Amino acid sequence: MEKINFAFWGTPELASETLDMLFQCGYAPKVIVTTPDQRSGRGMHMLATPVALWAEKHNIKCLKPEKINQEFIEEFKKLNIDLSVVVAYGKILPEILIKMPKFGTINIHYSLLPKYRGASPVEQALLNGDAITGVCIQQMEFRLDSGAIISESEMPIGIDEIKETLLKKLTGMGGKMLCDILPRIIKKEINPKIQNESEATYCKKIKKEDGLIDINASAMENYNKYRAFAGWPGTYFFINKNGRNMRVKIVKAGYEHDSFVIERVVPEGKKEINYSDFLRSNISK
Repeated sequence: MEKINFAFWGTPELASETLDMLFQCGYAPKVIVTTPDQRSGRGMHMLATPVALWAEKHNIKCLKPEKINQEFIEEFKKLNIDLSVVVAYGKILPEILIKMPKFGTINIHYSLLPKYRGASPVEQALLNGDAITGVCIQQMEFRLDSGAIISESEMPIGIDEIKETLLKKLTGMGGKMLCDILPRIIKKEINPKIQNESEATYCKKIKKEDGLIDINASAMENYNKYRAFAGWPGTYFFINKNGRNMRVKIVKAGYEHDSFVIERVVPEGKKEINYSDFLRSNISK
């Protein structure tokens, strides 16, 4: 197997899962770059990112720059990296870093580019009720998700699919594609496909308040929102219950007979309960 001197840029759990797949295929990065440790939990303890923990476990050099400044750029340059691989790093890389490695920088994007460029392609596919999505590996450019496609693969979206399960499948697909594409990049066996700019669409970064739904809205619209925001930020609605305007988080829901069926909820300040029991209850505080 040909040795590849590459850097891996990533932060969340899905990026560490991609590292697992690369490692299983015999590829270990020379250096890992992730975001700094963050305070979390009641005790506000400093917690490392999943990717930083992966680097520690596998004894690989890990950089956690607060800012991508000139000092960091000079430090990275000394590593003489042949290729950078970016998977949900969370920060914008300056053009000089994108182009610095011998073979440039590649990125896994969880949509069929140029559709759904931006921060939330998986959520957007579910919000729109798409039947097909996929994974693209692109040769990164400084302009958002506009690089030439060097590998792509489609995946169907089941009507019962939620974000967490779909993203896990796409992560697995992307990891396998990456294992296949790395040696081909080094051997210069790739014929990149330029994106059609006229077909480009964009999706925004998801905010907590995006999870608010109107229970009187279209059943499919609400179901798709539930699917797209499962996990974080989750979906919720407000209801007047015994004279109180209460926030209710949806835990489990489905789509049956053209209806959005709410099954389990967490009323504000209360424990999880069946939605039917909640409607019959006398909860007011």
